[in-house]
Amino acid sequence: MFHRTERLLLRPFWPEDASAVLAGINNPLILKHLSSPPCPYGLADAQTFCALPFDDHLPNFAMIRRTRGVPELIGSIGLGRLGDDAPYEGAIQIGYWLDQRHWGLGYASEAARAVLQIAAAIGHRQIIGRHFVDNSASGRVLTKIGFRPTGRTLPLQSKARSAPAAAHELVCHLDALSDPSDGPDADVARVMYYDSIECAPLAA
Repeated sequence: MFHRTERLLLRPFWPEDASAVLAGINNPLILKHLSSPPCPYGLADAQTFCALPFDDHLPNFAMIRRTRGVPELIGSIGLGRLGDDAPYEGAIQIGYWLDQRHWGLGYASEAARAVLQIAAAIGHRQIIGRHFVDNSASGRVLTKIGFRPTGRTLPLQSKARSAPAAAHELVCHLDALSDPSDGPDADVARVMYYDSIECAPLAA
């Protein structure tokens, strides 16, 4: 349940992370680009979020910036189910948020690449990504790591918006990436992930 990248540690959330989550996510510029968090966002919401059980096959990670001093929680990234309605039966999506103080430094792309490696290692083959039309930065992150537009634009609800807003949909076929689940980085992902959660891969 732990994964390390060049600058980040991805790990499960702990109860003591709640205040850092609140400080990072409780920003109108962040909340309006997220579909699920409540708005306004309070400490109780952060505590509930940090207490959610870790799902071995749909992991959600705290993004921890590794520093020479105390490591710093700067965001969240993970996988989740889109729902059971057509055409998304069983579909898996990626979602993330990043503290505004760390925008533009490549942390989201770095974390998302790692999550795709983990997704491939545990048996996922396709990941959906969505971003609001007015959040082009998130679109650039997704395309940079291998997502491609599906051509579908759909209304997406955000509790920070007064009405649903248009969102672009993208898809990443993990088998089509150059080495989504191969190479030394992926080997590290497998060893660290499977040794820590002691679970078998998903059925192909």
